[in-house]
Amino acid sequence: MDDMPNMSPPPKGDLTNTTYGTMMMSSGLTWGKDVIILFPKWPDNNLGMYVLALFFIFLLAVAVEVLSVLPKHRPAAKPYLSLLGQTGVHTFRTGLAYLVMLSVMSFNIGILIAAVAGHALGFFIVKVRDHGQHPDSPEPKV
Repeated sequence: MDDMPNMSPPPKGDLTNTTYGTMMMSSGLTWGKDVIILFPKWPDNNLGMYVLALFFIFLLAVAVEVLSVLPKHRPAAKPYLSLLGQTGVHTFRTGLAYLVMLSVMSFNIGILIAAVAGHALGFFIVKVRDHGQHPDSPEPKV
C-alpha cells in the first residue's frame, strides 16, 4: 500500500490534472468561452473563436437534418450506383451527427443551444421544402 502514488483529486476549480498534464472535463453544464470543443486548444479562451465554434456547430446540426431527407433513389440511375451514393451520404451524415454529439459533450450551454437551434432550423427547412411536394396533394394552380 505504501508504494501507491498520491491519488488525491485536484483542488476545486483546477481543471488541469498535473499527474498526466491533460484537461479533465467538467461534470456539469457551464457557460463561457473557456471550453474545449472537438480539438485541443479550440476555441482557446478566445471569444471570436468561441463564436465561430457556435456557428460551426449550428451549421453542422442544420446539415445533419437537411441530409437526412435527400431523395432515396433516382429512377434513371443504375441501382448499384444509386445505392453507393446513398451509402456515402448516410456515412457523411452520421459522421456529422457524431461531431455534433461530441461537441455537446463539452457540457457548454452555448454549444448545446447552438446544436439544438441548428437541428430545429434544419428540421424547419426540410418540412417547408416537403410541405408542397406530397404525391397525393393536388397540383398548385397558377
